Amino acid sequence: MHIKLENVGIAVRDLDATIAFFTDLGLTLLGRDTVQGAWTDTAVGLDGNHAHIAMLQTPDGIGHLELFEYIHPDAIETEPTRPNEIGMHRVAFSVDDIDAALEVAARHGCYPLRGVATYEDVYKLAYVRGPSGIIVMLAEELQNR
Repeated sequence: MHIKLENVGIAVRDLDATIAFFTDLGLTLLGRDTVQGAWTDTAVGLDGNHAHIAMLQTPDGIGHLELFEYIHPDAIETEPTRPNEIGMHRVAFSVDDIDAALEVAARHGCYPLRGVATYEDVYKLAYVRGPSGIIVMLAEELQNR
């Protein structure tokens, strides 16, 4: 059996703000749509499922994020995910300049959970609290410097 990762789906409270955040980080918006109907009810498992969606792609053309802003049923607000909670943990991106990436994030009101760490002189890493509380890991490889 062949398997490949298609995308990571994330429900957000403000689709436009989340698109702006990720496109400023370097992802490309591939398209937007509104989905509803029996097929979405069946696929997602929610009766009356109705959502605005957007698909974004990483610059390498391999990674994809699918963002959902629910119209119906109402989105359920929860506390922001913490790094040690079971379930969807984070979305991680390699960047060539973590300081520049953090400046982009800050323009969107998104800041590291604690700061920038260095892992064994291999990576500089930071977990950023992004739009809708999404944890976004930014990692800059140091060996190529």
